[in-house]
Amino acid sequence: MGAICPKGKHSSARRDKRRAQSFRIPKVTLSKCTCGEFMRPHRACKSCGVYGNREVIQVNAG
Repeated sequence: MGAICPKGKHSSARRDKRRAQSFRIPKVTLSKCTCGEFMRPHRACKSCGVYGNREVIQVNAG
């Protein structure tokens, strides 16, 4: 044939390792808010309602 033919059979373990890369579960990134709670970046804090040094959500205390 030509250069497009594989030189040998890949094992099922090698094939499955390659295919598993697209199904990885991404790690959740957390950053610390000004109030000290951990939060997802680029989102308003659920405990104090602050985003970008201003209050965007009113959070009930209690």
